[in-house]
Amino acid sequence: MLLVALGAAVGAPLRYLTDRMVQARHDSVFPWGTLTVNVTGSLLLGLVAALPTNASLTALVGTGFCGALTTYSTFSYETLRLAQGGSRFYAAANVVASLVAGLGAAALGLMLGHAVTGR
Repeated sequence: MLLVALGAAVGAPLRYLTDRMVQARHDSVFPWGTLTVNVTGSLLLGLVAALPTNASLTALVGTGFCGALTTYSTFSYETLRLAQGGSRFYAAANVVASLVAGLGAAALGLMLGHAVTGR
């Protein structure tokens, strides 16, 4: 449990800082920052899942860091906010982009991990 907390202690602030940095570079209502952290976390979690790691490293990086770096609740809230604010195209684009890019990143992480290990 301590390793999960340690990973989360790094992942949560990094999520916040990355989200703010990415969003500040876009003059758009689209939640680019949240999309960025969710796709990045999906890639890393796919990689960790494919590597032969022990339970401690999986708890630290997979559950703690990736769990705090990514955010389903913010994705949901931002999508609802877009739809309620009349930006339905952006809301739908956020759902599609998040699902396609997140699943693709996780699959890429798995493939990279398998390539590295030769499995």
